[in-house]
Amino acid sequence: MPDAPGLTPLAVMILALLREGDMHPYEMMRLFRLRRDDRLVRLQKGTLYHTVGRLVRDGLLAEVGVDRDGNRPERTTYALTEAGGRTVDTWVRAELPRIDRASEFRVALAEAHNLDRAEVRALLDERRRLLAASRDDLRSGLAEASRRAVSPQFLVEVERELALVTAELAWQDALTARLADPAYPWGVADLPAEHAKTPSPREKTPA
Repeated sequence: MPDAPGLTPLAVMILALLREGDMHPYEMMRLFRLRRDDRLVRLQKGTLYHTVGRLVRDGLLAEVGVDRDGNRPERTTYALTEAGGRTVDTWVRAELPRIDRASEFRVALAEAHNLDRAEVRALLDERRRLLAASRDDLRSGLAEASRRAVSPQFLVEVERELALVTAELAWQDALTARLADPAYPWGVADLPAEHAKTPSPREKTPA
């Protein structure tokens, strides 16, 4: 499993967004909000501009132009570099199998469509092994607590965690089964032509 580059989830989302084309931070913020990506990361103008600056310094983004619209301040347009594209994929590969970083996993899952479906299935299989081990540990702990006659009031958090892990396993098994079906679209190449310029499912998420 590759090590994840030292990027925040917001930085990864910015890099992934610029795969769609060059844009300035104002447009990035507009699209993030339109697509309700504030469900995944906290969006603040200052943080976004700071993150873009860091990505430029690290060679993952490049300035490609400056424009002005009327009396508005100049806007710098940025493009994704080859290194930036590779970094997104490396980060997703590192974060997708993990079960201990919930925020990072959500972003990795949102960008997993950039990887080959077979690779995604393999990464999710690794994650499933970790989830199953966590489920088994929780079950064993509850069984031991029951044997020792521990009062149930002290176990409610463990019971909740077991329910969440069990549900997560069921959801992931269903996703893996869909990925195994060649008819299930995966990646931009599998999208119908008429969907090329329509809002993504994230854009249609209700408020």
